[in-house]
Amino acid sequence: MANIADLIGRILISALFLLNGIFKISNYDGTIGWMESFGMPGILLIPAIILEIAGPVLIIIGYKTKLAAGLLSLFCIATAFIFHNDFANQMQLTSFLKNIALAGGFLILFVNGAKGFSLDNKFKK
Repeated sequence: MANIADLIGRILISALFLLNGIFKISNYDGTIGWMESFGMPGILLIPAIILEIAGPVLIIIGYKTKLAAGLLSLFCIATAFIFHNDFANQMQLTSFLKNIALAGGFLILFVNGAKGFSLDNKFKK
């Protein structure tokens, strides 16, 4: 049962990023404009898309789980502080806390890795 719960947890924590990565591709120009309005160079959108698509896929299949989770944890912390730092705005505070909570979930994966239903586990044997 723990292996199934682990797999479901990996899918649930990854879904948001996978969908957001796809959304960023379909709304590329709009996303660049939004990032630049925060003083971030638009060229950073490309590595963000790669991380938001590749990271969740790796976590879901359980391959290089610790690496992907570590990178996504750092990504969550960075995006929280860069894009969601208007704590007077309830929605921004909620988005900040959501990113921090997701970073915590990814840190748990970073420390513990994926369980039985994973390629990491298969290749470990």
